[in-house]
Amino acid sequence: MFPPIGCCGSLDDGDGYRRRHQQRKLQMLTFWRDGAERQLAALNAAISTLEQQIQRNRPESQA
Repeated sequence: MFPPIGCCGSLDDGDGYRRRHQQRKLQMLTFWRDGAERQLAALNAAISTLEQQIQRNRPESQA
């Protein structure tokens, strides 16, 4: 069985491949971090909203 065309037949040296691989890895990790940051922002907003609701609903004698 042969590898897909264009997969391994490049004339680049190993450094070029390594650089491209590192760039793809960096893009992937940055994408994951951005998603985690969005989720963290959503969690922080939910926590803040809940804390505000608890404060607002607290009876005057406990404030």
